[in-house]
Amino acid sequence: MAMKGGLRSEDLESFKKLMVFSGGLDGGVSGGGGVEMGGDMSAQWKDIPMELLLRIVTLVDDKTIIRASGVCSGWREAICRGLTHLCLSWCKSDMNNLVLSLIPKCTNLRTLILRQDKAQLEDIAVEAISNFCHDLQELDLSKSFKLTDRSLYALAHGCPNLTKLNISGCSAFSDVALAYLSSFCKKLKSINLCGCVMTATDKALQSIAYNCKELETLNLGWCENVGDLGVTSLAYGCPNLRALDLCGCVLITDESVIALANGCPLLRSLGLYYCQNITDRAMYSLAQSRVRNKHGVWHSIKSRNEDNGLVNLNISQCTALTPSAVQAVCDSSPALHTCPGRHSLIKSGCLNLTSVRCACGIHSHRTASTTAH
Repeated sequence: MAMKGGLRSEDLESFKKLMVFSGGLDGGVSGGGGVEMGGDMSAQWKDIPMELLLRIVTLVDDKTIIRASGVCSGWREAICRGLTHLCLSWCKSDMNNLVLSLIPKCTNLRTLILRQDKAQLEDIAVEAISNFCHDLQELDLSKSFKLTDRSLYALAHGCPNLTKLNISGCSAFSDVALAYLSSFCKKLKSINLCGCVMTATDKALQSIAYNCKELETLNLGWCENVGDLGVTSLAYGCPNLRALDLCGCVLITDESVIALANGCPLLRSLGLYYCQNITDRAMYSLAQSRVRNKHGVWHSIKSRNEDNGLVNLNISQCTALTPSAVQAVCDSSPALHTCPGRHSLIKSGCLNLTSVRCACGIHSHRTASTTAH
């Protein structure tokens, strides 16, 4: 098999077959550190250059990569050393032991996805990650119901370069632990706290606002303890905020939205689903801030593609809003759409807002009316 000159599709298929035949545990990592291979196929791959092996593993799925790492100690060392992105979400059982087995050698990881359907990870696995993956930038621990504050404390000390963290559904974390994490991981740009009712409190958000000045995306969906104090702190502490999901944050009022309108000129996506304390004041503040920012000091730092205001706005079940206020927001942000196939202004459950239309929706309505006449 002449492979040094380049990688052929048949070579890649042969590699995949080798991994299927080699078997292994759920992750393809055997207890003995190796697996058996058939004679002819193993002979073809025995002396593969390591640089070509690393090129191949960039073209296959993560499960195949893990199986390859179990072929022999040489392959495992080379693969783990060159691995920067790893997703183990396909592992439906024993993910905890798989992480403990792999992580000590995967010291160059930048992205690690450990999303689960059923809770498998324990604190000891996250502690291993923090001990060996000091350059980790993106970490997904969503639905890790077994994790406790020990994990957040470990990440705070071991992974200070985190820029993206997803702990949605991790219901056992406290707001104290999250605040502690934010004081060490100050480079965070994206945090997903959806469903973390006990974690996402005003106290934790105040700490995030104070420490994470580069924050751009924050999901607080269904965090029922979030109030105006936390959101206003974010608005004035995180001026680069671009996307904020407050769906189900039933305590917030107009004060939160007004603060966001004044403090976050780059805001493009805002979720207010079921925030029933929101009134027209909030909508008019969004519209007015758009007009103000368009001609103000912020205009000089915006690119042409960023100059369309809000791109997504969810006000479903915000039944106190009136058509004139919502129309004002729509008029000030031409990227908001109500027309079929392009819905980005979502207003389900607001029957009194059916007359609100985006610019292209108004144009098509007028065209239809003209044609009818």
